[in-house]
Amino acid sequence: MKHRSLALTLGIAALAAGSLAQAEVLLVDRVQQERGMNSPPRGMSMAQVEARYGAPTSKLDPRGGDAKLHPTINRWVYPEYTVYFERDRVINAVMNKGPNEIGLKNAPAPQQQ
Repeated sequence: MKHRSLALTLGIAALAAGSLAQAEVLLVDRVQQERGMNSPPRGMSMAQVEARYGAPTSKLDPRGGDAKLHPTINRWVYPEYTVYFERDRVINAVMNKGPNEIGLKNAPAPQQQ
């Protein structure tokens, strides 16, 4: 009985480790893709981004700006990535989720506002 429960515990641990390793590989692949994409670098102004990359597909409603410690965050959506601005400067560009990517099970869908 003792050997059976040890084998079961080791089997569950191996399955969990395999799942984590697979998730890490996917994350690494995504990060490498983001590094190679042609997107606005940190520090560019909104005017520079629009002049160099064109008009975004959509401009999402700004968030924050209600206090000095909560600066306004603007988000511009392009076909391959979304650019995040703090006030009028790029702070990050993130690849958009691809059509074949699957998120977490039972996770609520993000709401675009």
